[in-house]
Amino acid sequence: MIKVVPKVLVMSGYGINCETETAHTFQKAGAKTDIVHINDLIAGKKKMADYEIIMFPGGFSYGDDTGSGNAFANKIKNNLFDDLKEFINSGKLILGICNGFQVMTNLGLFALPSTDYGERISALEANTNNRYECRWVHIKENESICVFTKGIDIIHVPIAHGEGRFYCDEKTYLELKENKQIVFTYCDSEGNPANKEYPLNPNGAYYDIAGICDKSGRIMGLMPHPERSLYSISEPEYQLKKEIAKRNGEIIPEFIESNIQIFKNAVEYFNK
Repeated sequence: MIKVVPKVLVMSGYGINCETETAHTFQKAGAKTDIVHINDLIAGKKKMADYEIIMFPGGFSYGDDTGSGNAFANKIKNNLFDDLKEFINSGKLILGICNGFQVMTNLGLFALPSTDYGERISALEANTNNRYECRWVHIKENESICVFTKGIDIIHVPIAHGEGRFYCDEKTYLELKENKQIVFTYCDSEGNPANKEYPLNPNGAYYDIAGICDKSGRIMGLMPHPERSLYSISEPEYQLKKEIAKRNGEIIPEFIESNIQIFKNAVEYFNK
């Protein structure tokens, strides 16, 4: 059987700044990528329908003015939302990381069984310590319906955000939980819940939530950056781990497999 190589539209423009490493990670996972400025979509030079995956990367779109991800989301709402809904209804995939998650939250892409796309169900607010957090954390997959996280348990990933505190009301939380839409939660290295305690939970996120998906499992957003932790050499204490492995006659793998697996799962979705 001929393997399908999905095309990824990596969104760019107005302060998004993680498009290069995000495109690189998808390429290593087996996809083709185009970095596309949002204005080229609005002008019709590029079309969402020509792609299988839309990627909203991290960054600081519009400098986080009017709130993180808000202005970029409004640009999409006012110019591209019909195209985006058509893309969703065609059964394709959407992923958002950090600022991309914030944009998608403002767009209302994380529909519940009781809501439709375009209805906002949650928020990503300022970290409780009012500080920009830039370090590594552990997150655990919650046996969700998300297609991006098949075979993933605990992963070690960097964060870089000042507004990452997930919030929703109790009714929404219960529906997310019931429908297995809570994808990642903050934890310790053994997978024990952070219980909203700092520094395991870096931003005070309600219920330790680091990432969620929509009711179909095809649309995911998360605050941590797996695309920035593709290679083992990027991990903290890499040199120490390398030396220990050397003394044991072992070799550290090139990739952090659990992190690239998110992107491989997206590619494999089109080869079922």
